[in-house]
Amino acid sequence: MLDALIPAFLRPESASVQAAKVDAIFIGLLLISSAIVLLVVGLVVTFAIRFRRGSSAKRGEMPSLVSREFEIGWTAATLFIFLFIFWWAASIEIGAFSAPKDAIEIHVVGKQWMWKTQGPSGTREINELHVPVGAPVRLLLTSQDVIHSFYVPAFRLKRDALPYQQTETWFQATKTGTYHLLCTEYCGTDHSRMLGRVIVMEPQDYAQWLTKQPERDGLAERGERLFSERGCSGCHNAGSKVHAPSLAGIWGQSVPLEGGRTATVDEAYIRDSILQPQRDVVAGYEPIMPSYEGKLSDGEIQALTAYIRHGTDRFDLIGSLNLAPAQNICAPGETTQESAPNQSLRSPAMVPGAPASGDTPP
Repeated sequence: MLDALIPAFLRPESASVQAAKVDAIFIGLLLISSAIVLLVVGLVVTFAIRFRRGSSAKRGEMPSLVSREFEIGWTAATLFIFLFIFWWAASIEIGAFSAPKDAIEIHVVGKQWMWKTQGPSGTREINELHVPVGAPVRLLLTSQDVIHSFYVPAFRLKRDALPYQQTETWFQATKTGTYHLLCTEYCGTDHSRMLGRVIVMEPQDYAQWLTKQPERDGLAERGERLFSERGCSGCHNAGSKVHAPSLAGIWGQSVPLEGGRTATVDEAYIRDSILQPQRDVVAGYEPIMPSYEGKLSDGEIQALTAYIRHGTDRFDLIGSLNLAPAQNICAPGETTQESAPNQSLRSPAMVPGAPASGDTPP
């Protein structure tokens, strides 16, 4: 591995699959740049000494092989190195937008000056994010006010959270521990205090932690209620008298739009349809839907999106961890055989400015 070429005390902490790839690119660029610098400096020094004033070195016309073929070869080699580096770095960057299908979906909202997260089971946290080790985690980010930037140095993960837009990224932690979460986009007076931590736990510990959290409805269940409370069902249900497109099973499908265009139903399309319904009108339907900009919060839009995506099916997050029978989790309020009675896995509240430790919380 390339990272073995760097002394341990010079290597930053690496705790995700993406971190290893980013470090490999950095070290590769460092080695290639160093080799080129050494070659150029070596040639400059060699020629400066050999052809110094008063030396007996020949100074005739350059051979045609050197003046043409060598120059063409040097230029072609430089172009090849550039294309290789571009392909190598771009392939890793593009991979950051393609989360595995079985990834745990976490919604993240940036707000002056805190991070709010909510998982598929409805668990909500502020300035903290608990995840299991070895499991891919997909982050859907937005901002409630200004631009923020979600940054976890140990994961080499950085993604902007934008107001009125939704961005996404993903990571897969490779070792347990507690890692710094920062905002790296200046967002106002207390930007430097917009701190948090990502706590990576063993799958069985993470499942136990989930069972200790207060019972909450998942995003899809909350979205189902909003779908009725906000009047969406009055137009989009199958038996509605209003001529509006049905949303059943529409997720991931390609829909025809006015003007001959098409669009794929994803998070961005749903968000735009809620806030700017006149922009992409489905072919065959009148543009009668009102805009909900300023009427729905980012959290409510995320809930409605989850409902349209998942329907009313409850996501079994604990079941998806594929724990062995001996590691199965008890019901809330009970303990496993290995756990002490009334043991709590809830981590302490995050205090802005508090350092992140390297240990998994008890």
